[in-house]
Amino acid sequence: MSRTAQPLVLVVEDEPAQREVLSYNLEAEGFDLVSADNGEDALLLVEEERPDLIVLDWMLPNLSGIEVCRRLKLKTETRGIPIIMLSARAEEVDRVRGLETGADDYVVKPYSVIELMARIRAQLRRTRPATMGERLVYEDIMLDAETHKVERNGRELKLGPKEFRLLSTFMEKPGRVWSREQLLDRVWGRDIYVDTRTVDVHIGRLRKALGAHGGEDPLRTVRGAGYALG
Repeated sequence: MSRTAQPLVLVVEDEPAQREVLSYNLEAEGFDLVSADNGEDALLLVEEERPDLIVLDWMLPNLSGIEVCRRLKLKTETRGIPIIMLSARAEEVDRVRGLETGADDYVVKPYSVIELMARIRAQLRRTRPATMGERLVYEDIMLDAETHKVERNGRELKLGPKEFRLLSTFMEKPGRVWSREQLLDRVWGRDIYVDTRTVDVHIGRLRKALGAHGGEDPLRTVRGAGYALG
C-alpha cells in the first residue's frame, strides 16, 4: 500500500460490523487503511506499517486496548502516534484512565461516525498537517499543501512531486533527522523498491530548488543518519 498521498490509519476493533463501518468511512475519506481484530496483531502491524494514527477499541480479546496503548506510549519509536480510544465505558474514571494511559482522545460508544472522522482529522492536522491540506511555514519557506505551491522569501519555487513531498515531510517536523529508509517509506511508499541513493539525488534537487533565489541551505546532512530541516 502506497504511503505517498494520505495518512495510514490502523483500526483495531474485534466486532466485525463496527470494523467494517469504520473501514468504509475511512476509505471514503481517502485514507489508507489497515485493521486488526486483537491487540497482539495490532502491535505487530504498528511495527510493520508505522501507521499515522490508531483507532483502538478498549475491549479486545486477550490483550486489552488499554494495554496496547500503554505499550505503544512507552516506546520512543511509537509514542508519537496519536491514539483515539473507543470504549463503551462512559464513566469519568474510565475516560481519565484512558487518557492517563496515553490515549490522545477518548470516544464513547455508541459514537457518531461524523464526529469520529472530525476527531481523526483534528489529530492528523496536528501530526501530519501537510496531508490534511494545511499551510506550513519554516523561517522564510512557505508550503501550501492544498495548492501545491512553495515560496521562499515571497518568491515561488519550482519543485517536482518527490521534492515537494520531501519538503513537506521535513517541514512537518523541523529538526527531526530522517533516515533514507524513512524518507523512502514516506515519499515513495512502502511497497515500492527504490535504491536509497535515489533519496540523495532528490535531496540534491530540493536543495537546488530552495536556493534558486539565494539564501542559505536549510537542509542538514547528518553523517550516518540522514537528513533534517534546520
